[in-house]
Amino acid sequence: MKKRLTASILAGTMAFSLAACGGSGSTADTTATHETTAAAATAAPAESTDAANTPDASDATADLGQAPELKETSWSPSTTVSIVVPAGAGGGTDLSARMFAQYAKELTGADFIVVNANGAAGSVAANQVLSAAADGHTFLYGHALVNVANIAGVTDYNYTAFTLGPTFAKSPAQQLYVNPDKYQDLDGFIEAAKAAPGQLKVCTEVGAYTYYEILAFEKAAGIDLDLVDVGSNADKIAAMLSGQVDLMPGDYVNCKDYLDSGQFACIGAPLAERSQVIPDIPTLKEQGVDLVYPDLDYSFYFPEGTPEEVIIWYENLVQQVLADPVALEALQGVELAPYYLSAQDSAKNEETIYSTIKGIADELAN
Repeated sequence: MKKRLTASILAGTMAFSLAACGGSGSTADTTATHETTAAAATAAPAESTDAANTPDASDATADLGQAPELKETSWSPSTTVSIVVPAGAGGGTDLSARMFAQYAKELTGADFIVVNANGAAGSVAANQVLSAAADGHTFLYGHALVNVANIAGVTDYNYTAFTLGPTFAKSPAQQLYVNPDKYQDLDGFIEAAKAAPGQLKVCTEVGAYTYYEILAFEKAAGIDLDLVDVGSNADKIAAMLSGQVDLMPGDYVNCKDYLDSGQFACIGAPLAERSQVIPDIPTLKEQGVDLVYPDLDYSFYFPEGTPEEVIIWYENLVQQVLADPVALEALQGVELAPYYLSAQDSAKNEETIYSTIKGIADELAN
């Protein structure tokens, strides 16, 4: 590989108590907290259309003035639904999964639990779902990890090993965070990196989405960094707070409090244009670094062979959750934008994401 990751440097940093921390392999029940009069997702008179929900839509939002157009389906859950999350508790994936579970229960009366199964670039959770019955009662919830694990050689499968369900939400591509006492802005960081090639440390994780993001950033900025294999989001934040790394790619929901307190500064986001989620954070492009990286699109991945009537039920349900103003407020409260794609459009979106990141890997990582 082009870059050899430095071994983990986290010894001693785990003493930090982080809001983003969470154990792996845990299961949590999700209960309803507000009343709703929305109809259940099992019946609807109209055919749906995905014309306005194309995979290349940016920060798509639910139209609260129009009821979702749903399809008829005879299926509904007969037991508890397990939402398998390839991350520990507290990050954007986990928080949005729990939010979905809460409002899905309110709409349908079905029970949903979130199962955290972190590890091996998401493959622990993915393998758990692949071995589950294709009956609609277990699905993987997350973004890009299935594809990135395959590109990194961690697994021998990508998104095509699953039956794709709908997409529920979007988070902008992970932003770049630094210590404001060391670097004032993007230009300052790049200048420091050029003055000390291969010496500034950036935290990532083997086989992770952020690894290929950093490779692309190095090329676009014309710099060489020391990539450090740290681990989870909580571990990255711990490394930043302890001063052991100079740069961290991160999700806004995990970094917002540190930005507000002045402990972190954000030097840019690899987006085509500013995101409605983080409108005050400039893109790398507007600062002269030509890099656009795939967003984090939160989708449902079902075991291969899951029946179409099951997928339709979940498409209906996602549209109904995103049509609920209270649910939308909760989603935005975890710094995510509502973003509905049908199962068919989700599969197209996955293909685009896979091709984009694989292109970066083929050019820069080998």
